[in-house]
Amino acid sequence: MTDHPTWPPQQQPPAGYPAACAYHPDRPAGVRCQRCGNPICGDCMVEAPVGHQCRRCLAQGMAMTRQAEGPYGGRRSTNPALTSIVLIALNVAVWLGIFLTGGFGGRLSNLVALTPGGVCEVGSDAYVGVSGEVCTAQGGAFLPGPLDGGWWQIITSAFTHISPLHIGMNMLALWILGPAIERVLGRARFLAVYFVSALVASAFILWLASPTTTTLGASGAISGLMGALLVLVLRNRGDARTVLMWIGINVVITVVGSAGISWQGHLGGFVGGVLTTLVIIALRKARPWQWMAVAGVGVLALVAMAARTLVG
Repeated sequence: MTDHPTWPPQQQPPAGYPAACAYHPDRPAGVRCQRCGNPICGDCMVEAPVGHQCRRCLAQGMAMTRQAEGPYGGRRSTNPALTSIVLIALNVAVWLGIFLTGGFGGRLSNLVALTPGGVCEVGSDAYVGVSGEVCTAQGGAFLPGPLDGGWWQIITSAFTHISPLHIGMNMLALWILGPAIERVLGRARFLAVYFVSALVASAFILWLASPTTTTLGASGAISGLMGALLVLVLRNRGDARTVLMWIGINVVITVVGSAGISWQGHLGGFVGGVLTTLVIIALRKARPWQWMAVAGVGVLALVAMAARTLVG
C-alpha cells in the first residue's frame, strides 16, 4: 500500500509538485501549508493572510492566541504575582522611610499622607487646620494638601502606612487578591483597577471627610480589588461567598474601627473598582474604547477633586 495517490500512468505530477496530501494520502495536493510546509489538498486548505494553511496549523495558531489573550482583552501574565510583589515592595519601602524619619507626624509622613487642608510644621510639632499664611507668619513650614496644591497626596497616600499591623493586613490582602485578578484581566488592566480605585477613594475623602483629617494606607485600592473580584465572579457565575466574606470583614473592620478608619476611602475605592471592572467587561471587544472608558473613570475622579478645591 502506497502513501501517495494513484496517478494515471500517462499523467505524472510535474516536477516539484506536491505528490499527495499529508492528511489524505489518497488525494493529490494542490499547495503547501505556509506554516508547516506539508502538502495539502483542497479539503485541508484554509485561506491565510498569505497563502494557505492546513487545519492543524490553524487550530494551533488559534490555541496560541487564546493562551496569549485573556477574556477581557488583556495579555495573560506569565507571572501574575509579579505586579503584586512590586506594589508590596513599594509600600514596604515607603513604610520604612516613614519609620526612619520620625513615624507619624514626621517630615515624610506629613508630605505623602493625605491631609486635604495641609500641615503646618513648627519645630518638631505638626498642626492641621492652619492656613499657609498663618503658618508662615508663625515661623512654621507649611506642607500643602490637595486643597492647597499638594496633588501628589491623592496617590502617595495609597502607599503610606504607619503601623506594622496596618501595612501587614493591607499587603496580605493585596497578595491574595492581586494575582487572582491579574490572572483574569492581565497586568495593565489590573494596574488600572488598582490606581483608579485609589483615585476614586481620594475623591470620596476630599468631599466627605474633614479637611483636617489625615488619611493614609492602601485600603482604598484594596477595597477596589474586592469590588473588582466580586464583579468578575458574578460575571462568570462563580461562587461569590468567599469574596462576600472578604467584603463583610472589611465592612465590620470599617464600622468597628470607625474612629480611626476612613470609611470614605473604603467606600470610594470599592466604587472605583466596581466601575472600572464593569467598563473593562462591557467593552472587552473594543480595546481603544475600553481604555478610553477606564481613563474616563479616573478623569471623573480628578475632576471631582478639582471641583472640591474650587469649593474651598
